[in-house]
Order: sequence, then structure tokens, then C-alpha cells
Amino acid sequence: MNAVLFGVTPEPRVTRLANGFTIATETMPQIATASVGVWIGAGSRHERESEHGLSHFLEHMAFKGTATRSARAIAEEIESVGGDINAATSVEYTAYTARTLGEDLGVALDILGDIITASAFDGAELERERGVVLQEIAAVDDDPDDLIQDVFVETAFPAQPIGRRILGTRTTVKGFTADAIRAFVAREYRPDRMVLAAAGAVDHDRVVETARRFFEGLPAAGPGEPEAGFYRGGEARLERDLEQANLVLGLPGVSFKDPAHYATQILSHVLGGGLSSRLWQEVRETRGLAYGIDAFHWPFSDTGLFGIGAGTAGEDLAELVDVTLGCLDGAARGTEAIEVARAKAGLKVSLLAALEAPGGRIERMARQLLSWGRIIPTSEVVGRVDAVGVDEVRSAGESVLRGPMTLAAIGPIRGLPSRDRLSGALARP
Repeated sequence: MNAVLFGVTPEPRVTRLANGFTIATETMPQIATASVGVWIGAGSRHERESEHGLSHFLEHMAFKGTATRSARAIAEEIESVGGDINAATSVEYTAYTARTLGEDLGVALDILGDIITASAFDGAELERERGVVLQEIAAVDDDPDDLIQDVFVETAFPAQPIGRRILGTRTTVKGFTADAIRAFVAREYRPDRMVLAAAGAVDHDRVVETARRFFEGLPAAGPGEPEAGFYRGGEARLERDLEQANLVLGLPGVSFKDPAHYATQILSHVLGGGLSSRLWQEVRETRGLAYGIDAFHWPFSDTGLFGIGAGTAGEDLAELVDVTLGCLDGAARGTEAIEVARAKAGLKVSLLAALEAPGGRIERMARQLLSWGRIIPTSEVVGRVDAVGVDEVRSAGESVLRGPMTLAAIGPIRGLPSRDRLSGALARP
């Protein structure tokens, strides 16, 4: 059964260098391409106050030239073999990834190693990219869907690195220098918090050989832990002349290391994870109050955030909130067995579908090695999902409801009740 469900592929191989740098590969015999990436356990929450937005800015600058390659040479070299290269910054990680044919994996590895260990941070390139990032910040400010997400996280985790916007602010970005970037790299880009992962048409020994050339000489000392995150909750209202009101309601979630993690994920799916979810059926199908509404759970290494997001006309906002809170209360305290079964099935399909592509495999390996120090077998993860019962989901729901609420809204929101009134609607009689 496992061979049918999970596919017959060789087990992942892992090699750790003496300085702590980790290399993981997974050969997929049926795949002709290869995906590779380097994940660093440093993201926006690792920044000091004056560095707000620097990890994202650094990600941009990594493609702007090294000691041996110009920005144009990087682009031309990877595209000459039909490959592509990208990067992404999150709260807790930064990832640099590439994809090529298996026979050209060495090109991707060489470029990734070069940009991570030998970026030039040229002054002229820095000024050009500063302008690009400032435009990116402006684009978010102009997009209510994006802006409300940033405001929501800031409000849930006020005055904390974990709650800061990943892009930074105009003031901090304007102050970044090449020396500040180098200092951040020296402090946070340490080998014991780095994983190189490759999957598809890959050969482990060749990947290790290239990784040694670039990363074996990095000093072994590791960074300190980031400031702990504490969910606080709060309220943020942005009155704007828009057609729709965008609203996000939040409550405390849990860390992905918490025993209640999978139960909380299942709760979010029952509440607003699909067309059969309570929110979709009641808010969209029965009442027509919103074009779309969903629930989510964002787990971090030491905390989490549970939320519901929707957009609606200003005149429908009060009714939308009342119906949404009723669905939340009902799901948190009265989830049924058939709903849990549907949610489990959905989670397993999402998990297994992501692993059908090399890109999904490398992200899984890197994140698990950074978080747990090992690659967790898919069968083990599926087993944990299957083991969650109705009582555990309801218990997770009770925990969610006990926390203070976060309310973030933008647009025509004069009809939106206060956070205190909304919180009172969830209090047990």
C-alpha cells in the first residue's frame, strides 16, 4: 500500500559537513529535471530594528553580481541551459532555488554557491535595487488585499520582529548599506542553519562535492536565537474609499512543534478550507455575503496565528462578521466526525500533491532538517494527520477561542462592530 501511495523512489540521503552545513538529496528516477535550493534559517524575525527589511533586500542583492559574475552573467548562464533561478524571504527562512535539466545541475549549484558566498553588493547595483524594493513597498500599499495581510500580522504581534512587514519600511530600506548587508550575512548566514537540498535527476555524491567547494570553509559558529514571538491581538482600522471592505479576524494559533498543530490545521480546514467548509457554505452559498472567504492557520517555530479573511460590501460587513463568528464558534466547539474526515483527506491530498514535483521535495527536506534535524517520512506525517480525532479538534478550537482577538480591516468599514463587541460574541455564556 505504501509503495502505491507514496511512490517507489530511493530514500533521501543526507550529509553534514564538519561545520554543520547540511546537504540532502532525493533521486526521482522518473524525472528528467532537477530542482536545487539553499535554505537559510534566517528571515525577517532575525533582523534588528534598524535592519527591518534587510533579509528581503539581501535576497534581491544576491542576484546583482558576485566577485566573478555580473548580474547579467548570472541570468545568461542559468538561462543558457534552459534553467531558472529565484529566491524568497519569509518570517523564518530565506531560500535561493534553481531548476535545470539533471545534466546541467552543476551550473545551478555553481551559481547558487557563488551568489550566497561571494555576492559583491556593488554600490551602483544597491542603489538600483533600492528603488525596486521601494516600488514593491508602494505596490503593497496600493493593494488592499496585500496591505491588510501585513497590517493583520503587525496587529497580532505588535512591536515584535515576528510581526514586522517582510519588505521593511521606506525609512529602513533607504538606510541600508553594503556594510550593513555584509554584517547581517556574517551574523545570520551560518552553516549550521543552512541546508542545500536537491531532488529529481540528481547524484548525491556530485552535489556534496560541489557543496564542499563553496560551503565547507564557512565558520562553524552559529547565530543566537531570534526574539521569541508572543501573540497579543489588537485592532487596526483603515478607512479608505474602496468598493469593498477587506477584513481579517485573528486568534492565537500554535507552533508547528506543538502537539495540537495538526488538530488546529484540521480545524481551519473544517471552518474555511474548501467548498464544503462551514464558512463557504453559510457565507457564500446560503447568504451571498462574500465572493470568497477562507480560514487559515500559520504556524511558526514558537507560536502561531489562526485567522479568517474575507471581502464584502460595506453595507454587508456587520452581517458578514456575525455569521462568520457563528461559524467559528460552531466549528471550534462542535466539529463533527464527517467534517474531520473530509479535512484529513484534503490535507493529505495537498501534502502528497506537493511531493509529486522536485520543488516540493526540496522544500520539505530543507524545512524539516532546519526545524527537526531530520527528514520526516511522508508516512509518518500522514499517520499524524490520521491520528487526530474529533475531541482533539474541539480541544484545539477551545484553545483558539480563549485567546484575544485580532481585527484588521480596510475600506468602507464604518459599519464594522468594535473588537470588544466581536470578542464578546465568542465568549461562552
